[in-house]
Amino acid sequence: MPNYTAPLDDMLFLFEKLRDNKNYNELEKYHEVNLDLAKDILEEAAKINQNLLLPLALAGDENPAKLENGVVRTPPGYKEAYQKYIEDGWISLSCDPKYGGQGMPKTISAFFDEMLSSTSLSFKLYSELTIGAYNCLLHHASEETKDKYLPKMVEGKWSGTMCLTEPVCGTDLGMLKTRAVEQKDGTFKISGQKIFITSGDHDLTENIIHLVIARAADSPSGTKGISLFLVPKFIVNEDGSVGARNGVSTGSVEHKMGIKGSATCVLNFDEATGYLIGTKNKGLNQMFTMMNLERILVGIQGLGISEIAYQNSLTYAKERKQGKTNNTKSTNGADFIIEHADIRKSLLNMKSIIEGERALCFWLSQQTEVSLNHPDKKVKQEASDYVSLMTPVVKSLFTDLAMEITSDAMQIHGGYGFTKDQGIEQLYRDNRITPIYEGTNSVQAADLVFRKLSNKNGNILKKFLEMVKKECDSKNEKVKSYSKELNYYLDILHKFTGWIEDKTKIEKDDVSAAANDYLKTLGYVSIAYSWIKILEVSFSDYETNKEFYEDKINTAKFYFDKVLPRAEFHYKSAISGSSNIMNFKFN
Repeated sequence: MPNYTAPLDDMLFLFEKLRDNKNYNELEKYHEVNLDLAKDILEEAAKINQNLLLPLALAGDENPAKLENGVVRTPPGYKEAYQKYIEDGWISLSCDPKYGGQGMPKTISAFFDEMLSSTSLSFKLYSELTIGAYNCLLHHASEETKDKYLPKMVEGKWSGTMCLTEPVCGTDLGMLKTRAVEQKDGTFKISGQKIFITSGDHDLTENIIHLVIARAADSPSGTKGISLFLVPKFIVNEDGSVGARNGVSTGSVEHKMGIKGSATCVLNFDEATGYLIGTKNKGLNQMFTMMNLERILVGIQGLGISEIAYQNSLTYAKERKQGKTNNTKSTNGADFIIEHADIRKSLLNMKSIIEGERALCFWLSQQTEVSLNHPDKKVKQEASDYVSLMTPVVKSLFTDLAMEITSDAMQIHGGYGFTKDQGIEQLYRDNRITPIYEGTNSVQAADLVFRKLSNKNGNILKKFLEMVKKECDSKNEKVKSYSKELNYYLDILHKFTGWIEDKTKIEKDDVSAAANDYLKTLGYVSIAYSWIKILEVSFSDYETNKEFYEDKINTAKFYFDKVLPRAEFHYKSAISGSSNIMNFKFN
């Protein structure tokens, strides 16, 4: 089983030094959320993750969730851990105090999400989907519905799901077949089948609140006719108690490559009672509230798995002896593999990506809070635009890089990485779903280039580039060399964006073929921007913590020298066009 220590020093550094968003700091509701409180919460979070949840990763992998006599059983230890988890209030960390939550900002909860992803992603998914459903209902349900369902979900007594995918439709939700027939009392009878439903059924909670997209009998075809319904596993009585079983049943639990402890279900809805959420035929927009949050959280999953893979690779490299280096330090014929240049390069690659990603996530968490809570509509909209731009980047790049990092971790461990003994191969398998679910990474890239670069409020990418250039115009001489290099890549991104805009008008296949390259270019540049912010602090505060900041400066140098140049490669590859791709004759 891998070992894990929560990277508290880095998290608290970000919270103390990079909580620099003026608009975020204007949010009155978070004025009392200071460094001391963040430290107390994150230290307790580290304890429950390291001591209680980490062992569940292996338990879930060896004893997957299973359907037994009509009941979905979670792996050994899950029920006891979940009870402790909700008793300590972890599920309610970022929820509204009105419904029993603690009201913590995403600048804290995102760190907790990362820890959970590192220790046991399968276990995390049972509560993650609940919070997603909670957020959807919070923004779109009536007050009566919120009062009836949210307190139990915030408490963790009831859980939630997101039911979109069907056998006939995954990304193309306009093809869905699930039907909703309105009844005289205003409820609907929901009939159809949903597949790949994360936490679709289990034995952890008293009730499961399914959010289901379906088409009402009088609705138009395509995505314009999609509505959103709340369909509980058990009907909730007027007094809030759990009543009779609804017409929802589990057809099967998927047998998967990874995240085996998470119950991924086929759900059958047989005239199940459902309640319309919001306005009829507006269900897709409502569901996107949940989906967009989930996409950022999936990116954080990739970050969390990368962190634990890196930690164990570093430890192993310090303990494993093999071969001699050019400057051997061995007296018995072999050096520790951390002395080999290629191993050091792999480890620094992991470290520079992970710490840059964490900083970018922290920046995004501030923007998210501003987009939700700032009183100024213009400020709120600008932050919302930045979140919209960065969501597919965080979801896709972080999970793709997690595949690279977990693969390199296996390589560093050699044959031991390929066996189950060290637990490294499980990290690779568990992460493999992250580039797939919540919209595959290619779908995210297409969404970015065709929908997110501009909107009714103008050119989002242009605003982002201007913001980055302004913030990176450093007065610190030691940062200027890095800022100059970043400006070179900002110019590449600007040219790449112009190429995308031109090709969108004349040859969309070129844009489709370039979409993943464009997303990665934007992603690598965005991480470099985060490193500039870290460097500003590292050089200005250097004397206060020399060892910590020296580590940051050297890690940043590696990122700029060895990782950021990938951005230019993706640009050059993309602008070669798509003619060869589209004209190629496959046999």
